[in-house]
Amino acid sequence: MTPLLRKFLGMNWILFATMAGLLVFGVSAIYSACWMRDNPDLNGVWRAQVQWVTIGMVVFFIASLIDYRWVRWAGLPLYLAGVGMLVYTLFFGVEVYGQKGWVRLPGGLTLQTSQPAIAGGIIFLSLMLSGLHKLHPIFRNHFLRLIMTGVIGGIPFLLVLASGDFGSAIVWVPVIGAMVLVGSIPFRYLIVVVLCATMFLPYAYFFGLKDYQKKRITVQIDMLMGRKVDTLGAAYNAHYNLLAIGSGGFTGKGFKNPETINNKQFISPTTAINDFIFAVLAEEHGFRGAVLMLSGFLLLIMQCLFVAFYSRDMLGRLMVVGVVGLFFAHIFQNVGMNLLIMPITGIPLPLISYGGTFVVIIMGLMGLVQSVWVHRVNYEAPRPEGLDVDHLS
Repeated sequence: MTPLLRKFLGMNWILFATMAGLLVFGVSAIYSACWMRDNPDLNGVWRAQVQWVTIGMVVFFIASLIDYRWVRWAGLPLYLAGVGMLVYTLFFGVEVYGQKGWVRLPGGLTLQTSQPAIAGGIIFLSLMLSGLHKLHPIFRNHFLRLIMTGVIGGIPFLLVLASGDFGSAIVWVPVIGAMVLVGSIPFRYLIVVVLCATMFLPYAYFFGLKDYQKKRITVQIDMLMGRKVDTLGAAYNAHYNLLAIGSGGFTGKGFKNPETINNKQFISPTTAINDFIFAVLAEEHGFRGAVLMLSGFLLLIMQCLFVAFYSRDMLGRLMVVGVVGLFFAHIFQNVGMNLLIMPITGIPLPLISYGGTFVVIIMGLMGLVQSVWVHRVNYEAPRPEGLDVDHLS
C-alpha cells in the first residue's frame, strides 16, 4: 500500500461526512432563498456556490494529504501576505454596505481579504506558540509570549476594524483566546487580559464604533427590553428575522413555499443568502431543521476537538483549536444575531452561507484539521532495533 493511499484511507471520514452534509444543506438553503428572484445574478447564486464548493473540495483533499508540519514554513509568509492584503484593501478596497473589506479580481470576482488573513494568522500563531520558546530561553516567559500573541493578532484585528467590518474583526477574539488557552499560558494571565479588555469596552464603544454600528447595539437592547423601535428603519432586519424564525414553528412552512416571509421579500435578497440565511432555513424547516443543522455543527466541532486531543504535537493541536475558535465565533455570532442574542453584524454561517472566498478558506482549514488526524502517527519514525511491528500478535 502506497503512503498516499494509506493517508487517504486513514482520513477521519465522519469528519468529512459531517462537513459534506452541512455543505449540501447549505446549497439547498441558498437555493431556497434565491430561486424566486427576478434578478438572474441572484436566482443562480446556488450554482456559483456549487462551483466554489467543488474548488474547496480540491483544496480540502490537498491540505488533508500534505503533512501539516510543512505548513510551518508558510506561516510567516501567509501572515505577512494577509496583513499586506488588509492594508491594500484599506486604501484601494471596494466598499459594500459601509464595509471596505473587498478587493476586485480579474474576471469580475471579489476577494474578502479578512478571510485569508485570519487563516494565515491561525497558522502563524500556532507556529509561534508551539515553537518560539525553542529559539531562545527568553521566549519561555509567559508574559512575553502573551504580548507577542496580542501584537500578532492585534494588527490584523485593528486593520479589519478600521475597514468597518466589525463582525470579521471580533472573530479574532475567540480565536486568539482559544489558542492562548491551549498554548501553555497560565490561566492567571488570561484573567488579567479579560479584565483589562472589559475595562476598555466603554472606550471601544464610544470612540471605536461608527454611528450605524452603535445603532445596531442600541436597537438590540431596546428590542430585548420591549421598547418601541422603528421596524421600518433601524430595527427592520432584526424584526423580520425574528418574525420569520417564529413563524416557522416546529415543522416549518416547507421547502420553496411562496408564502414565507423571505419569498415575499421582507428579507433583503442579498443578505438572505448570506448573513440571514439562518432565518430563511428556520422559517422553511422549522425548529427541527434548525436543531438538525446546529447538531451537525456540534458534531463537527466535537470531531475537531477529538482530532486535537490525538494530535502528535502542540503545533497540530493549536491549529485545530484555532479552527474550532473560528467556527464557534461564526456560528454563535451568525445564529445569535438572527435570534437577537447578538447585535447584527455582517458575518456568514460556515459551510452554509453563500460566499466563494469564505467557503474555500473554511474547507482549506478543515483540510488542515484532517491533516492533523492523518499524520497523528509518525510512520517515518525509526523503529526500535529487534522489533518487527508487522508480526506482533
